[in-house]
Amino acid sequence: MAELMNYEKSDKFSAREKTALRYADAIMYDPAQADDTMWRELHAEFTPAELVELGYWVGFTFGGQRWLKTLSTRQGEYEAFLARN
Repeated sequence: MAELMNYEKSDKFSAREKTALRYADAIMYDPAQADDTMWRELHAEFTPAELVELGYWVGFTFGGQRWLKTLSTRQGEYEAFLARN
C-alpha cells in the first residue's frame, strides 16, 4: 500500500501503470489534472476504448465506495446483512 500511495516515485509500477494511476487520481480527486499533457500521455498508452473502460471502472468503484461510506458500512457488510435476512 505504501508503494501505491507513492506510485510516482516507486519503481514497482510501469510507465503505463503510473499513467493509469494519474488518470485515476484526476477522476477521483482533481479533474483539473486532466489537462492536455495528461491526455497526450493517456492516448500514447491506451486506446480510446481502454480509456473509457478505465475511466468507467475508476468512477464506478470510487463512487461505490463513497456510497458505502454514506451508509456507514464497508465492502461486504451489506451482502452479509442481506444473507442473514
